[in-house]
Amino acid sequence: MKKLLLIDANSLLYRSFFALPPLTAPDGTPSGGLYGLASILIKIFREHRPDYAAAAFDRPEPTFRKQSFAEYKITRPAAPEPLIFQVKESPSLFSVFNIKSFALAGFEADDIIATFARRFREEEEIIILSGDYDTLQAVEDDRIIVWIPRKGISEFDIYDEDGVVKKYGIKPGQMSDYKGLVGDKSDNIPGVRGIGPKTASVLVRQFGSLEEFYEIAGDSNDPKYQKIIAGKESALLSKRLAKLDFNVPLEASLNDLLVGEIDSEKIKEFFNRKGFHSLINRLEK
Repeated sequence: MKKLLLIDANSLLYRSFFALPPLTAPDGTPSGGLYGLASILIKIFREHRPDYAAAAFDRPEPTFRKQSFAEYKITRPAAPEPLIFQVKESPSLFSVFNIKSFALAGFEADDIIATFARRFREEEEIIILSGDYDTLQAVEDDRIIVWIPRKGISEFDIYDEDGVVKKYGIKPGQMSDYKGLVGDKSDNIPGVRGIGPKTASVLVRQFGSLEEFYEIAGDSNDPKYQKIIAGKESALLSKRLAKLDFNVPLEASLNDLLVGEIDSEKIKEFFNRKGFHSLINRLEK
């Protein structure tokens, strides 16, 4: 079976940028995040040579989530300028690996990944590279797996459907219900006050979804449900914020993502320009 590689470019660059010491290219520009990303690409191409690939990016315009909830991601500090520079440079790195880049105003990178994963799931084995656990929602069967850096960028936790169940006690498609209850501090998603991961996992497993919970137990006098009943508005809003969009309107066929033959000389040229001499040795091996 052929392989499709989907890359959450922003989250991996963020991980790489903060995992590595600040590096500088011969021209004086920052390069540490790009070095880490290039290292990850060499690893994935060596171990799981993809036939198709796409890199997804966030856009600066407000997303549909921000329009629904003005405080969405408001607590995140602004990205440092050296990181912003490398995000803008990264499509050139993807290009020398014959990886197409995609972005669309109003949507986040993981929405694009989820859309492509579902669109092509019937015919491909799909590997998602991401630093964002939201992408676990895209795991629909054993043909779709998510690689998330564990520490730094050299080791990864790999999640299939069983891996998600083992970590959270719920299925991948229930992740947004889970976050509707526990929230997400990194994205400033409120969730329901006083509801932790254990309770959320048990309730989602028991009822299947937040909507089912409120339909079945919404009028209950059971004390253990009162916080969730009182927090209904916040829970359902939080679920909408956390849920990935699987229908991003990008017109791309599988053939548009074809990697084809890799020109190692182009990669070496890019690496030399950035001063990635150790990566050239790894590339030749």
